[in-house]
Amino acid sequence: MIKVENLSKIFRTGELDIKAVNNVSFEVPEGQFLMVTGKSGSGKSTLLYQLGLLDTPTSGHIHIDGVDTDELTEIERTRMRLSALGYIFQDYAILPTLTALENVMVPLLMLGEHKEEAERKALRALKRLDMGDRMHNLPAQLSGGQQQRVSIARAIAHGPKILFADEPTANLDTETSMNVLQAFLDLNNEGQTIVMVTHEVDYSRMGHRIITLADGKIVSDKIQHPN
Repeated sequence: MIKVENLSKIFRTGELDIKAVNNVSFEVPEGQFLMVTGKSGSGKSTLLYQLGLLDTPTSGHIHIDGVDTDELTEIERTRMRLSALGYIFQDYAILPTLTALENVMVPLLMLGEHKEEAERKALRALKRLDMGDRMHNLPAQLSGGQQQRVSIARAIAHGPKILFADEPTANLDTETSMNVLQAFLDLNNEGQTIVMVTHEVDYSRMGHRIITLADGKIVSDKIQHPN
């Protein structure tokens, strides 16, 4: 599903070059739950942003579902982000003035879905995350865990090929984090490919595979149990 070849991302600050991702190569098969871990500043989130087409690498190649993303125009990259990829962030990134249902509908409407179809898909996604009874609540009326479930529902409503999650439990307590992780496991058991960044060692053990980064390089790549 993902093929990465000699990927680097360099940030230039004055005369100093910081190699946030340093010449990494790996593949992610369809249906795998990949955990990316490492200390703060190791390049975890930067790598995720490259894989998710949210940023442009300095060098190297990323293939997603057989497509060489280097050959895509910016419009085509945007279309791939909307149609084939889903994103969950640690700060939820849901709109405070929209209800749970409306938040999940937003990317569907951006894809050109009719309102009725977008509403149907959004409600189905919320129900999968046990949030159907909160569909009309605003984010301020939801707990942190519930807001994160809304963001997951938004990410899966269009049926993405890959889910990218950047520290999705960082702002949650242990019990709520486990509930959110169980939601990821349930999705993965249905065949969803997931790439998740976490600094929590215990959480990282829940995936099929752990890639550990240090100074932008892969220092360990372990299969825990095959998908």
